[in-house]
Amino acid sequence: MSEISDFLFAPIRDHRGWETPSEGSRLLFIIVILATSIWAWPLSEGMIFVWFFSVLLVSTPILAMGWWIFSIIGQNRKSRILASSTDKSTNN
Repeated sequence: MSEISDFLFAPIRDHRGWETPSEGSRLLFIIVILATSIWAWPLSEGMIFVWFFSVLLVSTPILAMGWWIFSIIGQNRKSRILASSTDKSTNN
């Protein structure tokens, strides 16, 4: 269980050494966008602009809260490396 939670919540370090969002944050983005898109389509009655802005309006606060919670959960976790070739400590 610890390995799964570390995979989902640990920040990912990129080639510049910056900590990028965790896998859980990326998964949350896809789930929230899909869910709000499906929810907003019948409400928009097929009007693309209304649907698009409804998705943006509803998903933005959900994502902000989710990412904030995920950052708190992942705060004390060791960051993972994006790829072994991007790890500056092993490159000479």
